Amino acid sequence: MRMLRILIVEDERAISDLVRINLTKAGYECVCVYDGMTAADILEQNKFDLIILDVMLPGLDGFELMEYIRPMAVPVIFLTAKASLADRLKGLTSGAEDYIVKPFETAELLARIGIVLRRYNKESEKLGYNNIEADVEKRSVTYDGTETELTPKEFDLLVLFIRNRGITLFREKIYEEVWGMEFRADSRTLDLHIQRLRKKLGLENSLKTVFKVGYRLE
Repeated sequence: MRMLRILIVEDERAISDLVRINLTKAGYECVCVYDGMTAADILEQNKFDLIILDVMLPGLDGFELMEYIRPMAVPVIFLTAKASLADRLKGLTSGAEDYIVKPFETAELLARIGIVLRRYNKESEKLGYNNIEADVEKRSVTYDGTETELTPKEFDLLVLFIRNRGITLFREKIYEEVWGMEFRADSRTLDLHIQRLRKKLGLENSLKTVFKVGYRLE
């Protein structure tokens, strides 16, 4: 299966590196550029499945670059410190699929990337992790080639962890994504689901507990 390619256009090296590292862990191929003109040049000769675009760039800003990108029909997510309503509206009406304001949560960025790629039918609906395969559309799972029964919430948890592999997910974020509710400190629901997921899919050594924080799929 071809790795999906993402172009990261961000002039702050620390942020660019943070995004690249986490997207690479999630299974994407990333290319980083640090100014608008270089981005335009690389887009002339290379194809990408998604562009992560800052607004405040040297040479050619993100809004100007968006005019160049729009005819290419490549989905764009703005990732910027420009947080005013006018800037958000300008970004979205320019043709971008999403507009994320810094500072941002990596887990949220990955989730929004997945949503945009699925909207463009570029992300496979089959997710793999070691000897586990999850068919998102059919909501079925195979483990070592054998179909394994998961409850709806177990399945949602598995998909969430695979899409965010290598990233520590806070308990609050997991409850919000899977149960659509706020985390209660006295709730053991998540822990019980994690225990069953580990046992059913042999994840005892790879689905790690991060003490007092949440969980991470290595």
